[in-house]
Parts: sequence; structure tokens; C-alpha cells
Amino acid sequence: MASQNSSASGSSQNTGPGNHLHCYHNEIPPLRVVRFQGPKMGKRFYGCSFWPRTCGFFRWADEVNDEREMRFLLLEKDTKIAELEHEIDMLQLKLKEVETKNAELEDLVHEVGIECTERRLIMESASADKKMGFYLVASWILFAIMFWLV
Repeated sequence: MASQNSSASGSSQNTGPGNHLHCYHNEIPPLRVVRFQGPKMGKRFYGCSFWPRTCGFFRWADEVNDEREMRFLLLEKDTKIAELEHEIDMLQLKLKEVETKNAELEDLVHEVGIECTERRLIMESASADKKMGFYLVASWILFAIMFWLV
């Protein structure tokens, strides 16, 4: 950890996004700033609070933010997945209700169809009976007319 050797303790704030971190001593590591000249000068990091006799814990502050953001995004995704799974469960229940209602309606349509067929047969039978009665009366009248004419 070369950057650890090239850094000095700066501010020791325990607030901010790093306060969920703990070093290997189970202490909250302070936020520090690289003070030595070089490309990392001014860069912030979390290091063991017992520096320079450190336990070896080290995290760049921007990596901690990224890690925290990734954890937050993961939590959001898990929450969204749980919500969608709940929605799927609710939709499956609704589907079962609709399927049950559909089966009931199909049974009702079947019963109405049978009843309509029976009524049609009754009406056709009554109509045929009326026609037979008409033909019977007409044939008697025709027989009477022919008998009278002869």
C-alpha cells in the first residue's frame, strides 16, 4: 500500500458516507487526505485510526462512495424485484378469479343453450301441431265441398 506510506493524517472527520466502515480494529476509520506531492495529492481516503501503527485498513473515499451507491442500487433492485414478485402473486390470484368466473359463465351459457334448444323444439312441435290442425280442418272442408258438389 504505497499510497498509505505517502499519506499523512489530515482531517479526521467521522461523518459522511464512510461512517459505516470499520477498520480491522473494529473502529470507524477517519477520513484523511493525501498531503504529499504527487498525482494523488489532495485525494481523500479512509485509513485505520491507529495510523501509523495501522491494521492495514485502507479505502479511497471515492471507492467507498461507489460501494455505498452500488449497495443502495442493489437494495433498490431487490426492493423492485420484491414488489414485482408481489405484483405477480396478485395477478396470479386475479387470474384464478377470472378463470373461475369464466368457467361459471361457460356453464351458464351451456345451460342457457340447452334451455333455448328445448324451447325451440317445443315451439316447433306446437307449430307442427297447429299446421296439422289447419290441414285437418282444411281437408274436412274440402271433403265437405266435394261431397256437396257431387
